[in-house]
Amino acid sequence: MKIIVIGLGRTGHLLISALASENYDIVVIDKERKLIDEITDRYSVNGIVGSGASRETLLAAGAATADAIVALTPIDEINLLSCLQAKNLGTRYAAARITMPDFVKESEALKEEYLIDFIFKPREDVAEEIYENIGMPGNTKLVGSWKSGLHLMDLNVLEDSVMCGRTLLDIKRSSHLNMLVVAVLRAGKLTIPDGNFVINAGDNLTVAVADEEFSGTLKSLGIIRKKVKKVMIVGGNTISEYLLERMEKDGYQITVLEKDTNRCRELMERFRHCRILCTGEGELLEILKEENLSEMDMVVSLTDSDEANLVISMYSWSCHIPSVITYVEVTEHLRLLHSVNIDITVSAVETAALKAMRFIRYHEDDFSKKEIGKFYLVADGKAEIRELLAGDDFKLLNVEFKEKEFRLKKGVLITAIIRDDKMIVPTGSTSIKAGDQVIITTSRKLRIRHLNDIL
Repeated sequence: MKIIVIGLGRTGHLLISALASENYDIVVIDKERKLIDEITDRYSVNGIVGSGASRETLLAAGAATADAIVALTPIDEINLLSCLQAKNLGTRYAAARITMPDFVKESEALKEEYLIDFIFKPREDVAEEIYENIGMPGNTKLVGSWKSGLHLMDLNVLEDSVMCGRTLLDIKRSSHLNMLVVAVLRAGKLTIPDGNFVINAGDNLTVAVADEEFSGTLKSLGIIRKKVKKVMIVGGNTISEYLLERMEKDGYQITVLEKDTNRCRELMERFRHCRILCTGEGELLEILKEENLSEMDMVVSLTDSDEANLVISMYSWSCHIPSVITYVEVTEHLRLLHSVNIDITVSAVETAALKAMRFIRYHEDDFSKKEIGKFYLVADGKAEIRELLAGDDFKLLNVEFKEKEFRLKKGVLITAIIRDDKMIVPTGSTSIKAGDQVIITTSRKLRIRHLNDIL
């Protein structure tokens, strides 16, 4: 598959690092020669110096025969125009990142006007991710869900966890719940576990659970989702705006701290039930103390500075705030936060890169007439969870999983099946039928692309 990536910011670098080890023909475009030289020296990709909106540059990059283009520059208009130019030159599929709120509202019209197959809106997506994790403790994070009723949860096992020293089969039997541990990261090593796997303190688990049993699963695992009333949001950027749109209607007592006076006025006009405070250039920790941060049920640090967000979250953690969520741009900072047990982090960079990967995987499987399937990287990027469509050519249609002939590759787990918009967590008597959407968890090293590849 031939892919053109435009823009070598943080998201572009993260996407290239994820794709470069796989069997793709990748060409990168950026106006900065230094960035092109750095990426082509590090990875087996080709580079073109120029504007991604230029027909000449796109032709030089092979847009006439490319399978997909992903536009990731910081300028929305350039991303839109790049996709339009590439599609007119012959590129099969196009995806663009947009960040401006006005464009986000018009995304469906823009897709049609600029011939774009997929638009991803990472800032809005990050706000949604924060909203879904309101009240979650630091060692637990809801990382994804399907409309059919399946949730994915990331869980760091603490020393006093009820799971420690027990097999997965024992945990499932005692809880009587429809949950499945689909991936385990232990000391940096990935395991796709079976029922005999024993959980240890320090393990990082990815858990799949049915929607109707989500609360029960949390309770059975000793995870307490706090009731949240008082919320402090530090930073009044676009992500904050999207988050306030969701939270204000729920009756939370929200305090927003923002240093820009004009931005404060804008937020005051829009969100009259929120307390918007202009902090100016004052000492951050002193302001947090004055505004009684220690009395909050939840703190969300959303400034445009990773360093400031780190300080805010570490201080909140030291004040024993039940739920702390941190916005981070730089991958190394994510690791730093996790090392001190502040585990709920969100990143527009990671979100955008994940959506771009999802777009590529989707068209690689030629699902072009259906909604783009879900795709998640879990276990520190070592495993992936994705949808595959069961066609009439699947070799073991209607064969129950408990049968000897139904054998999966090592490192593959069938996580769930979506049939007629209903979710099924598999058991030994489950079988795959034509038309099923099969959700699998695999090691990324296996490079599973089609359903028969799991056998």
